[in-house]
Amino acid sequence: MSYHLKSFMLAGLMGLSVAGIATAKDVVVKTPAYTWKGDTILQGPFKAFAPSEYEIVSDYSAQPGYYMGIDKVWKLKNDISSYPKLTTSNRLLQAVYNMGLDEMVNAVEPDTTLRTGKEWAGVWTRDVSYSILLSMAYLQPEASRISLMKKVDPLGRIIQDTGSGGAWPVSTDREIWCVAAWEVYKVTGDKKWLEYIYPIMKRSLETDEKSFYGTETGLVKGETSFIDWREQSHPRWMQCADIYNTETLSTSVVHAQAWRVLSEAAELLGHKAEAKKAAEVADTITAAINEYLWLNDKGYYGMYLYGRDNLISNPRVETLGESLAIMWDVANQERAKTITENNPTTPYGVATFYPQIPDMPAYHNNSLWPWVGAWWTLANAKAGNEEGVMEGIGAIVRPAALFATNKENFNLDNGDIATELNSSNMLWCLSGNIALTHKILFGIDYKADGLAFHPFVPEAMGETRRLDNFKYRDAVLNITVSGFGDKIKSFKVNGKEQAPFILAKKAKGVMNVEIEMDNTPIAPLQVNHQGNAKTPITPIAWLEGTTLSWNPIEYINHYVIVKDGKRVGTTNATTFDASAPGEYQVIGVADSGIEGFASEPRSTRTQVFIPLKGEDNDKESVVEIPINVPAGEYYVSLEYANGNGPVNTENKCAIRTISLDVNRSGLLVLPQRGKGNWDEHGWTNSVKISIPEGEHSLRIDYRPENENMNIAVNHARIYGVRLVKDSK
Repeated sequence: MSYHLKSFMLAGLMGLSVAGIATAKDVVVKTPAYTWKGDTILQGPFKAFAPSEYEIVSDYSAQPGYYMGIDKVWKLKNDISSYPKLTTSNRLLQAVYNMGLDEMVNAVEPDTTLRTGKEWAGVWTRDVSYSILLSMAYLQPEASRISLMKKVDPLGRIIQDTGSGGAWPVSTDREIWCVAAWEVYKVTGDKKWLEYIYPIMKRSLETDEKSFYGTETGLVKGETSFIDWREQSHPRWMQCADIYNTETLSTSVVHAQAWRVLSEAAELLGHKAEAKKAAEVADTITAAINEYLWLNDKGYYGMYLYGRDNLISNPRVETLGESLAIMWDVANQERAKTITENNPTTPYGVATFYPQIPDMPAYHNNSLWPWVGAWWTLANAKAGNEEGVMEGIGAIVRPAALFATNKENFNLDNGDIATELNSSNMLWCLSGNIALTHKILFGIDYKADGLAFHPFVPEAMGETRRLDNFKYRDAVLNITVSGFGDKIKSFKVNGKEQAPFILAKKAKGVMNVEIEMDNTPIAPLQVNHQGNAKTPITPIAWLEGTTLSWNPIEYINHYVIVKDGKRVGTTNATTFDASAPGEYQVIGVADSGIEGFASEPRSTRTQVFIPLKGEDNDKESVVEIPINVPAGEYYVSLEYANGNGPVNTENKCAIRTISLDVNRSGLLVLPQRGKGNWDEHGWTNSVKISIPEGEHSLRIDYRPENENMNIAVNHARIYGVRLVKDSK
């Protein structure tokens, strides 16, 4: 049953004044968790309301004892008169929008960079880039430009923020910088900026292409974009090298779009051959996403492929990746609609991913992030899902009002801020808040050569709405949108009818834009209303000879056995015959059919281990390892130690190229395993190599494309090489 109620009175809509459209009795959105009624949010015993367009008052009480307090009141602090002014009948929507502008001013630092959040100082590549794409490119073009320049290293490459195992290439979503930098160009039309960013984009993308493309699938390796807390989104057994080895939806979509904008930039700069090549790479990644990550039985893309030598799908839905796939045309129109109808929507909104990991606290797991919700709402508008748009807007207005700030994230069980970390005045959340008004209700869409308009106005939000003082190039736009629907009936500029597009070269002076929607109901699409859900815990499996055994899991229906990445059986026992050589895993399945993570792979395949001395291996070191094994396909990995930094931060991941004789075979990643922890050994990712009969040499060396984010330290110790014969 739908919990979205449309009860705005629309009779006599056209010609009425803004103040005469809505009353305090109007229900905008209602779910089992909260009601947005007129200028008020009601949630259980709590409420928040807007006494004026410049004030929000809340009586919400956060979880007792939680260390992050909440603001009870927001009042306008900064001068926002130079920014676009919203006039709408719903005072709460107006106040939440104004709060976004107010907190945006707070976020501009004295050095004209964009602060990540009240509790998060500095510029972060992914945070600022997603914020720029949502709304900062046009509201803060200079701060956006300077912030992006801060995230370029001395070698002219995009900086991957510190993170899992020493950052790049465990985390590989730095290419979102390219998309954000291109957005700044679309806003400003600054040819010098285009000439500055083009070589940075090209250099970074070509390095990444050498480093972790070219897998069997054609997907991009690395951690899920922004979800960078290892066990918050992966099984506990996965090491950072395993996370590098995942092939991920959101990161692959980011790379596809980065190549796409590189192609457009190359075309404008006259680099025809480079433009063609970049477009081909984008097409290849896009095709791989649709071939290997689409789940027909779910109606959306899987979150990532994971494992060791044989990858399997994590069938969770991951909202940012799904949203970006829709926004950037990785998903065709049919799939876009299907995704919006199948991604589970809880009473508080869509999850970061769904279902949840049961033995992890709330942060990325079991959470809602408003900026991700903003991308989801934009994607629903593009796909034409009216109900999805309404609930998406509600899921952002609710917490903004109750907490009187743009908070970082929320617990999906109760909508509270009791998560592992949280911040007020969060840059990408306030950016998403503002984007809902500009990009959905007014339909503003930046193109390289102009400004397009395609408003999406749900019937429940139909009215006459104004946006004054919207600056574009050499023009100031005063925009009025009347009515509802997703089709424009009339588009006028300074009283003259024209197509809904303003050419950049003709954007001069004051331009009064009048948009009249056709008031035709939008074709209905469904929303998949679900309560929050958690998966079974991950089994712990081991080998006893050729028998695979695992611990029993409570409340389980059955187990699925996986061999070499393929499902080979189901059982209610806790053992399985693994005498056939292979790499085995086990998955627990609940009565509901929800699956948990697969256990750590256990192998009964033929293995050869060649020990080494464990000498320091830096950029100048070359390791040559003679081998003589039966001909076949082998998965080759290194035993190593890297005590140069902690598991969860810094940027000293060691990287090496492996070659068979003189032929480059792939990349080996040696992530940090703990500060000063040189006694802790681990395994790199494995590289599949076809080894002919006879004597050969494996060469491990450093090459320019292996330069990490630290530059000064790219060092580890190597203790041996393992060759595992493919059993398929």
